[in-house]
Amino acid sequence: MAYFRDKFISILKVKDSPHRIALAFALGVFVGISPFLGLHYIGAFFLAWLFRLNKLVAVVGVSVNNPWTIVPLSTFSVWIGAKMMGIKEVLPEIDWAGITITKIAGKFADLESLTFMTKKLWPVISSFFVGSMLACTVSAIASYFIVQILLAKYKKEETCRIN
Repeated sequence: MAYFRDKFISILKVKDSPHRIALAFALGVFVGISPFLGLHYIGAFFLAWLFRLNKLVAVVGVSVNNPWTIVPLSTFSVWIGAKMMGIKEVLPEIDWAGITITKIAGKFADLESLTFMTKKLWPVISSFFVGSMLACTVSAIASYFIVQILLAKYKKEETCRIN
């Protein structure tokens, strides 16, 4: 946790307006919670570059979704996505005793097996996508206002200390 606290404190010292810093952080939060797993850091860095926002702050925003939060956030995303889509049963029946590495690898061996597996898992995939999009949008909007308020207060106090 100290690592993330230190990263957050480092964004307080960025030489930019509270609006632009909060925008970069919110962009990072949005991308970090988005369903595009594996592309979070690259996506945030690219979008921050594209919109000329601070790349470090965007990457810190992505870190909101980390090894400690990914399971609860993903679970919540699937749950809320299933509720929004009216899906009653997200996961198919699973024969846990029959799962082996060979059987899992076999599902990727040919297009027919991959298509069958995708159809069986479609409720969880679609629920995750819809729920993640809602969660990342709401989280980005909330984080923008929280960070902007904290930064404005910090910069005001810093100005008072200097004067």
